[in-house]
Amino acid sequence: MSSEYSDDVKIKVFGDKLESQALQKGCEEDIEKHCRRCIGYPTMRTMNKLKKYGMYTLFFMFIFVVVFQFSEDVRQPAYPVFKRSETNHTNRMIIVVTPTYKRMTRIADMLRMANTLSHVKDLHWIVIEDGNKTIPAVQDILDRTGLPYTYQAHKTALGYPRRGWYQRTMALKLIRSNTSQILGQDHQEGVVYFGDDDNSYDIRLFTDYIRNVKTLGIWAVGLVGGTVVEAPKVVDGKVTAFNVKWNPKRRFAVDMAGFAVNLKVVLNSDAVFGTSCKRGGGAPETCLLEDMGLEREDIEPFGYEKTKDREIFVWHTKTSTPNIVQSKKNQTKPVPPPDTFGYFVEV
Repeated sequence: MSSEYSDDVKIKVFGDKLESQALQKGCEEDIEKHCRRCIGYPTMRTMNKLKKYGMYTLFFMFIFVVVFQFSEDVRQPAYPVFKRSETNHTNRMIIVVTPTYKRMTRIADMLRMANTLSHVKDLHWIVIEDGNKTIPAVQDILDRTGLPYTYQAHKTALGYPRRGWYQRTMALKLIRSNTSQILGQDHQEGVVYFGDDDNSYDIRLFTDYIRNVKTLGIWAVGLVGGTVVEAPKVVDGKVTAFNVKWNPKRRFAVDMAGFAVNLKVVLNSDAVFGTSCKRGGGAPETCLLEDMGLEREDIEPFGYEKTKDREIFVWHTKTSTPNIVQSKKNQTKPVPPPDTFGYFVEV
C-alpha cells in the first residue's frame, strides 16, 4: 500500500509542477502583453526582436543619409555663387587712396568702386576731392559702405597737372601725420594702394594681393598704356623687366593701379608726387618708388604663377563721357544744362 501511495503522490507532485510551469509561462506572456500595452516597457522578448531587426534599421538609415547628401549636392546651383574671399593670414590694414573730381560719370564710378570695397575687411578709404569743398553725394556713398574713411578737399595746386598727383600727395601727408587713427586699435601694419575711382577691381586684388604685400607688390593691369595688358616679366620669382610698350626701360614701368607699398616704406620716407617726373618719362610712379628708396629687387610679383590663363584683377577702364543730346545752340542765349528731372547729376 505504501509503495502505491507513494507513486500516486509522485504523480500528483509532478502534475502540480507541470501545472505551475504552465501557469508561470502564461503569466509571463500576460505580463509582457500588459507591459507593452500600458507602459511600453521592453521585455526580453522585445529586446530580442530589436536585436534581430536592428541591423536592418541601421542599414536603411545609412542609405537614407547617403541619398539625402547626394540630392543636396545635385540641388546646388550651376551658376557661381559670390562668396567673400579672405585668404590672407595677416592683420594689415589696406589703405586705399582715391583722388576724385566733379564730372558727369563720377557718381556712377564711385558707386561701382564703393560696392567692391565694401566687401573687403580691414580697409580704410581715403578720398581726396579736387576742389574747395567736399560733395554731399560722394560722402553719402562713403557712409553707405560701412568702411572707415577720410574725405577731404584739396584743390590742385599751381604747377601740378590735374591728374590726381596733388591729391595723392595730400593723402600721403595725411597718412604720415595720422597713422594711428587710420590703422585703428586692431592693426599694427598697413599697405597703401592708389586706386582710381573709374577702374574695375576684383575683390581678390585686395584680399589675395594687396594685403599680403611686405614691401612692394606689383601685378598685371588690363587695358592700359595702349595695350591689352601690362605686366611684370618674372623669372624664377624675380621681376627682370616689364612687358609694356611705353617706355619699358623705366626702373618701375608700372601703372598706378598695378602696385601697392607697405606702410612701413611710406612712413620711412617723405616721398610724394611732384609736379613732374623726368626719370619716369613723365610718369609719376617711377619717381615715387625711387624716392622711397626702393629697387627692383624689392618687388614681390603677384599673379604670375600659372603659365597660361592668368587672371587680371584690375582693369584700367576709364569711363568715357556719355554723348548727351542737347538743345540747338542759340546765338543770343547760352545753351541750357540738360534736364535731370530733379535727380542729382554732376553736369
